[in-house]
Amino acid sequence: MRNRIRELRGAHGWSQAHLAELLDVSRQTVIAIESGRYDPSLPLAFAIARLFGQAIETIFFPDEETP
Repeated sequence: MRNRIRELRGAHGWSQAHLAELLDVSRQTVIAIESGRYDPSLPLAFAIARLFGQAIETIFFPDEETP
């Protein structure tokens, strides 16, 4: 799953550590989500969307689908 978290975090001027603190997760979790190595749980994805004031589908979107 791809996401826009790095872009949104940068627009707010937040470090990965600050975002992690706001979400009550580790910095390593933020790094893994931003890089696409880890898909957040649904509650965490909703928390991220709420924090950035955006709909979840504007932040997270699937990789290219294969038929």
